[in-house]
Amino acid sequence: MNAAPVLSDQSYSYHGGTKWHTNFSDAESVAKEQDKPILVYFWTTWCTYCEDYNQNVYSDPAVRDRLDDFVLVAINLDNDSPQASRLKQRYDATYPPQHVAITPQGDRLVKINGYAKKEAFIDYLERAQRRAEQ
Repeated sequence: MNAAPVLSDQSYSYHGGTKWHTNFSDAESVAKEQDKPILVYFWTTWCTYCEDYNQNVYSDPAVRDRLDDFVLVAINLDNDSPQASRLKQRYDATYPPQHVAITPQGDRLVKINGYAKKEAFIDYLERAQRRAEQ
């Protein structure tokens, strides 16, 4: 089994060269302050498709440009903290990888179940951005 090499510190998790908040409340505050949607990434270290995101999607400059329009939050599905459990239940995240784009108030814009190649991933992000602007 392939393990996703993920680095993290107390505040952030790093996936494919991208920087994701690990504390949802902090990300929520930043999103409200900057009036940006939030992209929640549900992942695990044992998820092979998460490694595909690291190597093939997040590392792409066009994807990174689109991700700049969001406040990024990574939630490890193996984390049983109250905050992670609440988010998993709220957005029905039961397996990795899943992404949910939400408004700063928590309303769902787009959900991406499983792996999406970079072109499809960009399309999802653009759809979420359009819905956020409505």
